[in-house]
Amino acid sequence: MFRGMNTVSLDAKGRLAMPARYRERLSNDFGGRLVVTIDLDTRHRCLSLYLPTEWDKIEQRIDGLSGLNEHVRRMKHLLIGHANDLELDGIGRVLLPQELRQYAELEKQVCLVGQCKKLEIWSQDNWLGKRDEWLEQVHEQGELPEELRTLAL
Repeated sequence: MFRGMNTVSLDAKGRLAMPARYRERLSNDFGGRLVVTIDLDTRHRCLSLYLPTEWDKIEQRIDGLSGLNEHVRRMKHLLIGHANDLELDGIGRVLLPQELRQYAELEKQVCLVGQCKKLEIWSQDNWLGKRDEWLEQVHEQGELPEELRTLAL
């Protein structure tokens, strides 16, 4: 459902206006509900925004893992412990919790980056820097990995 990149502004209260192309479907099909949590990739700080149906699948899988494993417990603490239910307001905005905004270094300009089943929320500066870094890595590596060579791009 989510693809493309949108640059949007956070207002002074930390509300993010959902792009119009997502707003109607989110309201009609999902009651305007979303779930946000931190992204576990430690090489960058961003947030992951899920539809409730997708998040429920993830949460059930995580909850089904053994809590005796230290890595599993850590993942539960980080992903589920930071998960917040969000709801679109009357004009299509969601309020991002302050703690999550601070974690992801979100200020005025943010980028929503579609990743099919989720949206990533990045600070604009972090996104542009990481995008340029990844493009440079692709250029330096030259050849695509085997699993990408069969795609007709």
